[in-house]
Amino acid sequence: MEKVLTLLKQLIGEQSLLQATLSNPRRKDAEQPSKVKAKPVLLKGRLHVQFAYTVGPQERHENVEPEEAADKLAELLRTGFKQGLVQAKDADYQILVNRQEKAQILKKQATKKEASLTHNRQKRYVLEEGKPVPFLVELGVMNAEGKVLAAKYDKFRQINRFLEMIDDVAPHLAEGRKLHIIDFGCGKSYLTFALYHYLTQVRGLDIDVTGLDLKADVIAHCEALAWKLRYDGLRFLVGDISRYEERSNVDMVVTLHACDTATDAALEKAVRWGANVILSVPCCQHELFGQIESQALAPLLTHGILKERFAALATDAARARLLELVGYKTQMLEFIDLEHTPKNLLIRAVKQAQPAAALRKLAAEYREYAQFLHVSPYLERALQDKLAPLLAQAQET
Repeated sequence: MEKVLTLLKQLIGEQSLLQATLSNPRRKDAEQPSKVKAKPVLLKGRLHVQFAYTVGPQERHENVEPEEAADKLAELLRTGFKQGLVQAKDADYQILVNRQEKAQILKKQATKKEASLTHNRQKRYVLEEGKPVPFLVELGVMNAEGKVLAAKYDKFRQINRFLEMIDDVAPHLAEGRKLHIIDFGCGKSYLTFALYHYLTQVRGLDIDVTGLDLKADVIAHCEALAWKLRYDGLRFLVGDISRYEERSNVDMVVTLHACDTATDAALEKAVRWGANVILSVPCCQHELFGQIESQALAPLLTHGILKERFAALATDAARARLLELVGYKTQMLEFIDLEHTPKNLLIRAVKQAQPAAALRKLAAEYREYAQFLHVSPYLERALQDKLAPLLAQAQET
């Protein structure tokens, strides 16, 4: 592998690398990348190497300093993949790695044209800059000509990332009738307005959207803006998530940054309504912090900041599994880059039945997980009537 590392360092150091693709993983594991691509990009005027990891249907990105990129690529080849294609300006290099981690390098004719690095930075957004969108203008994200204000560019990116997720789940919504959508804890409602605009103006759907929040002044502002924009199917109400009883059926539930167990209250509502789609960004997760006990994890749990972060991840893992047990397929997605907010994890759940055998396996895994950590999450208790038969069966086995 020394020859591989030397080659990669040379190509990256000379800025000759155009793209590297690692494929044919050593292990068939749903949690591990099936493919990795790496290419040079310019970020804020500095050269980086962007890694794209394909895991199932998702793609995760990581930007690495050029000095680290060769080591990372070589290590991935050594431990995870049997082959790599390194495309440079002067030649292609086919790398084959055997079980003994010995590599063979085959030099071939160059096949890839050099691309502009600045072009790699451009991203086609759902809502494009340069085209004024009324709600973005009113919310101060764009000016009247459609130019995104510098101070609001992160918000513009967040809105577009959210709409990409909405676009992915739109096919799971019912057709041929009005759709009912609830946004719990809507706050200033940038994303609520974006959701309404996209589904009505771009997708052409007939929808009724309700934004719910505890802050009366914020709700009054949002209601006035909805009226000004003539968004007839969008309204805002002052109310608590757990006490909202106005509807008996909802097609989509959105809950972004609902604090602690308020997220669980919203998830319970969504499940009992039979919502086809749930999008949730948890926030301020404290419940399991005081419950988790494990002698095996003592080195981690004795440090408050580590325990806090672990408890948040443990909470979301439990939420995802519990949603699967009551009939949803769940995914954990990066909502926005960590450099913009640490609260960047989004739980996306789509209603999808699972075979009985798969449910039994999931239930057994969840029970073992909860017992190991000595936790009893809010959502498990709230959905006890739906979960009890499966969890009892898991205990018997």
